[in-house]
Amino acid sequence: MNPWRGLSGLPREVWVLSGATLVNKAGGMVLPFLAIYLTHQLHFPLGTAGFVLALYGAAALVAAPVSGRLSDRYGPIRIMRVSLILSGVVMLLFPMAKSLTAVGAVTVALSLIAESFRPANLTIFGDLVRPEQRKAAFALNRLAINLGMSVGPALGGFLATFSFRSLFWVNGVASLAGGSILLLSTFPTRRHLAAEHQIGESVGTHPHVPSPGHMDRRLLYFLAGMLPVAIIFFQHMSSMPLYLIRDLHFSEATYGLLFTVNTLLIVFLEVWLNTSTAHWPHARTLALGAILCGLGFGTLAFAWDTWSVTGTVVIWTFGEMFFFPGMAAYLTDIAPTARRGEYMGLSQMIMGLAFTIGPWAGTATLARFGGRTLWLGALALGIVAAAVMSRLREPRARAADILVPAPTTAPSTEP
Repeated sequence: MNPWRGLSGLPREVWVLSGATLVNKAGGMVLPFLAIYLTHQLHFPLGTAGFVLALYGAAALVAAPVSGRLSDRYGPIRIMRVSLILSGVVMLLFPMAKSLTAVGAVTVALSLIAESFRPANLTIFGDLVRPEQRKAAFALNRLAINLGMSVGPALGGFLATFSFRSLFWVNGVASLAGGSILLLSTFPTRRHLAAEHQIGESVGTHPHVPSPGHMDRRLLYFLAGMLPVAIIFFQHMSSMPLYLIRDLHFSEATYGLLFTVNTLLIVFLEVWLNTSTAHWPHARTLALGAILCGLGFGTLAFAWDTWSVTGTVVIWTFGEMFFFPGMAAYLTDIAPTARRGEYMGLSQMIMGLAFTIGPWAGTATLARFGGRTLWLGALALGIVAAAVMSRLREPRARAADILVPAPTTAPSTEP
């Protein structure tokens, strides 16, 4: 079985985008080591380092919806190019900041610019591939992200033993390289069939499409179900390592190896999983992903050794592989073509909100009530989210889903 067989029919532009993402993420090593840099190199107190990271998260909450709106107005490829080039420049300048004020300012600037990439990156796939290819395209994008992230932090740990400044140089150059790939590549123009202008986009589930300024009830319902899944998922970066090391007495190295399990499963199975289930209704895919995330973290309440904990990681990794490509595909399908960026931006804002709430709530629950309460609470959240997702209304195909490509030799005229 070829785990990547379903990728053969994807357009060239999808591979170019994934290549740029891979290059960028392979150099993504500053954020995982930012707290260590601030405390060890700049000698900031631990609380101050936490404040700087909170600034990054707060700026990301703003960047996501703004990037989505800008993608709709100017085209996602332009936003991605600007994000990668400017974030590379900011990375190279970052080590010059020494005071808290300067570090805070450059951190906010970096977050606003770098986090603008995500909504635009998710938006463009709706323009490039047919509806039945979307899950495969989003899975390829996540494959590029995970392959890059398997390189970046590991290389960053090696470089940090010699020079923390080199992390910013490598990260900056990688971002500039990813942006250069997009600058040197052409992409098709977003065009709609004439029929679309006659019938609008009113062939979806609802009798009308929400106009700008009015929110789609399907979107609000989906975001309500997405938030608990994201809160559960972010426990792997916060309360999970604390629980494994403090309560189950695992070593830091063992915890690191669990990420290898997660990455290998994604690399070898996610594309196959999503191409094999591309015909599934969105509600089934997303509900299954939500319940598996809840089960994976929930069964940590009963895990006791390396093998049982590895089993829990396998469960929630399958949930991750179903949920996140399915999430992007569903949002693309329900969004009016001219508002896809807005929909993706709002989803990434929810991810940022979950990143703000999840680690804090998880560690507070772990400290006050213990691991069993925390993990059974995660299971309960997963059940609630799965119940919400199982009731999603399915979109129907639209004329707007058909893209008329521009000649690949012509310069980009992305609107």
